[in-house]
Amino acid sequence: MLALKPSLEDIEIQLLLEGVYRYYGFDFRHYALSSLKRRIRRVLQNENLPTISALQNQVLHDGDCLQRLLLGLTVNVTSMFRDPSFFLAFRQQVVPLLRTYPYIRIWHAGCSTGQEVYSMAILLQEENLYHRCRIYATDTNELVLQQAKNGIYPIDLLQGYTQLYIKAGGKRSFSEYYTAAYGNAMFRSSLKENIVFSQHNLATDGSFNEFNVIICRNVMIYFDRILQKRVHQLFYESLCKFGILGLGKQESLRLSAYEQYYEEIQRGEKLYRRLN
Repeated sequence: MLALKPSLEDIEIQLLLEGVYRYYGFDFRHYALSSLKRRIRRVLQNENLPTISALQNQVLHDGDCLQRLLLGLTVNVTSMFRDPSFFLAFRQQVVPLLRTYPYIRIWHAGCSTGQEVYSMAILLQEENLYHRCRIYATDTNELVLQQAKNGIYPIDLLQGYTQLYIKAGGKRSFSEYYTAAYGNAMFRSSLKENIVFSQHNLATDGSFNEFNVIICRNVMIYFDRILQKRVHQLFYESLCKFGILGLGKQESLRLSAYEQYYEEIQRGEKLYRRLN
């Protein structure tokens, strides 16, 4: 049976992604094509360009255009204590395991603008574990990493964040963790003390440490199966024995080559423990 001939748009997308990878080192070649198409079309509209080939030309000769493309291709939808039942399960099921370690390394892969990283720092502070933790928060996009480092978010989001914090088992008043000024909320500097923000590309970069916990939520849903397989291997090789892996609600270890090497900690919350 003959394979379907790729459309001109598909060919242009492949050439764009190949050019970005070869010239800049950013690899989006194994992101899910349907999602990429929508995002690239939106970038074309914003750049007022007629074709993807014209976008490729602009990106390869204009670093500012590249940054706008990266923002367009990466998904940066997040919030404090997103899916609060996940954080509640982490507090109840994972924290007791972490108390057995003298020092705890946590990798938050694909941290976006940082809200979930600060959520984890708050949780660990409340459980009196943060002082012996190091959180490595990574993302491929330098612009969102800078926002994460700043820890400043619009104040009108904080009411919603407060409700999620309560549902996640928060033990204090959420307002203790930030200062409000000029329409923004700045999170306390003490929350940043044990966080290392750094650029890391899951599509191309390797492991850089051994971790007790790896959190990567709502990231791999945008990858194709080839890239998902690579990332699962990377996480497995980066986790210590009995280490914890946390995924997003729409993500799973099922049907992956590594499913047999984990046990689910709490049904439905996508928290897994490496067995060997």
